[in-house]
Amino acid sequence: MAKKNYKNITLDPKYIPKKSEPYMCEEQLAYFYQILNAQRDEIMQDRADVLNDVRMAEKNETAGVGDEQDQASAEQEITMNLRMSERTTNLLQKINAALERIENGKYGYSVISGDEIGLQRLLARPLATMTIEEQEEYEQKKR
Repeated sequence: MAKKNYKNITLDPKYIPKKSEPYMCEEQLAYFYQILNAQRDEIMQDRADVLNDVRMAEKNETAGVGDEQDQASAEQEITMNLRMSERTTNLLQKINAALERIENGKYGYSVISGDEIGLQRLLARPLATMTIEEQEEYEQKKR
């Protein structure tokens, strides 16, 4: 089980996890925890903005504001915003799953094999759930 102290660690703003540290030590967990929480907060704010845009566009559409071309543009904007909202919902689910893996001590380890994912991969993609080799194999099978 992961130690819970990572939530209370104040990291130097210039801190970047290093290979010389023990893998998934409290500082590294704190680093990824803070990054993922910041991403989640940003998504939640963006999501609220998108939903407000959709509401405004729907309000204008139902009010009959503008000509047919304006209404078609409004419909297109609503559709685009709803797609964006769906994508952000999926991303939010992945972030929440990563935060849960941090909480239960499984973050940084493959969901397939349990092997270390590696710092370089996690720094590039904090949501990674598999090693590079496993990800490549998965992508090959999808084709």
